[in-house]
Amino acid sequence: MVEKEKKTLVIGHKNPDTDSICSAICYSRLRHLTGRPDHEPCRAGNVNPETQFVLDYFGVEVPRLVENVQTQVRDIEFRTTPGVDEGMSLKRAWNLMQELNVVTLPVTRDGILLGVITIGDITKSYMDSSDSSVISRARTRYSNILDTLEGTLVNGDAEAYFDSGKVLIAAANPDMMENYIERHDLVILGNRYESQLCAIEMEAACIVVCDGASVSLTIRKLAAEHHCTVITTPHDTYTTARLINQSMPIRYFMTRENVITFTEDDYLSDIQEIMANKRHRDFPILDANDRYIGMLSRRNLLGARGKRVVLVDHNERSQAVHGIESADIRTIIDHHRLGTIETLGPVFFRNQPVGCTATIIDQMFQEAGVEIDRTTAGLLCSAIISDTLLFRSPTCTAQDKEAALRLALVAEIDIEPYARKMFAAASNLKGKSDEDIFYQDFKRFTVGKSVFGIGQITSLDAEELESLRPRMLAFAAQARERHQVDKMYFMLTNILTESTTLICAGAGAEQLIANAFRLGDGDIEKLDGTIELPGVVSRKKQLVPVITLALQ
Repeated sequence: MVEKEKKTLVIGHKNPDTDSICSAICYSRLRHLTGRPDHEPCRAGNVNPETQFVLDYFGVEVPRLVENVQTQVRDIEFRTTPGVDEGMSLKRAWNLMQELNVVTLPVTRDGILLGVITIGDITKSYMDSSDSSVISRARTRYSNILDTLEGTLVNGDAEAYFDSGKVLIAAANPDMMENYIERHDLVILGNRYESQLCAIEMEAACIVVCDGASVSLTIRKLAAEHHCTVITTPHDTYTTARLINQSMPIRYFMTRENVITFTEDDYLSDIQEIMANKRHRDFPILDANDRYIGMLSRRNLLGARGKRVVLVDHNERSQAVHGIESADIRTIIDHHRLGTIETLGPVFFRNQPVGCTATIIDQMFQEAGVEIDRTTAGLLCSAIISDTLLFRSPTCTAQDKEAALRLALVAEIDIEPYARKMFAAASNLKGKSDEDIFYQDFKRFTVGKSVFGIGQITSLDAEELESLRPRMLAFAAQARERHQVDKMYFMLTNILTESTTLICAGAGAEQLIANAFRLGDGDIEKLDGTIELPGVVSRKKQLVPVITLALQ
């Protein structure tokens, strides 16, 4: 059984923002520096322009995209049963099965799977006992016969094949033998000179001399002249006759067609039903290049644990990467409300009322006594700038501001000009489709039986935001249908004026916001799918809690 070297995937929410990506990278670095190099930063969606600007600025690679964390074959332990040669004898295959305690052997050539041989296939080979020509039809190599009978080659080529004729025992006298020995037969006999001579003269392909009897020089010479292979074995005639079928190559009995195989990338949820409906006990596993790597059995599925995952910047199932319900969640680090993530067991859960997950990661570096390098400091600082809108968001705390200013010194950046470049990169929407803009920063929420989604874009350009209003109003309605949510909202947030134009879609979506923010009757009459919300810039602290309370 192979012990899988598992990685722990550190991953944020779908449609990741700068905090989600940077926190995943920096937490992974912290774990590496504290003796856990198995942690790998990942992302659950595409990187937005703001985050790309940050990664490019500090020369950091974009984390690997992971869109599904369902358990795959590669995540579980499976047996690395070695592939065997198709010319292997049944006896050797049987012995190897007993040694490895398996019932199936993969048959390979240069790493490519040719078929499988099972203990049932070997058993069937013994049931065809009336066919005396099966050994030649199977093209059995003499080396297999020598190995199976523990024999000695007296004359002939061990690498040659016995590929025509039948197998028989010369129990009669030479006169009678002449009536049933034919050319190319393999004859099992004793130490009688006359019988050996008769078999050779009848042009037998091979004679097997039992009981360890010696072969005279005359017989050896005659055998060489007639191209007859001569083998001696220490076994008696009965044992030799019983064993010789075991010398046949497994290629004659193995299953070649319709072999069910799986790949390392297959999900357990997809293969469990296939395995349950087939009588086979073992299934070959292939890699991405169709090369054999191991065998999977039903037993391997028992107690299989999913991918090890660390969640950052969220704890909502609806925001998590697909397949999170089967993952082995080890840690959650977040600064949002408590959500709907369920875990298989106790986990390390750190949730603090600060404006950014990166602030918590910074604290963890300090608590571990690990010095923060320039790149890490730049990523953490950028995440705090992004999530707090450079300290303008009501979610911003004194801890966030202190951390960002300190990290800016380490990262060697002038925080105000750098922040403007960041926000400008985020609001550069030229050439972007409505879908790209809408999902640049989108999250889905569940409150009781109600489900709603909120997207947001921030910009320094009021005209640009105004031009987006009709486009996002139309797309929000489409997105609501696609996601099958009750209500859909989109925040057009102006960083300079610290205000938001809220796009509303869905039955009662506008009225819910109007009631939640206690708009006057005159304002309610003017509702046209958008609502102006002065002073509102934070989805997490100013919009989601208000909607949640209104729904409850």
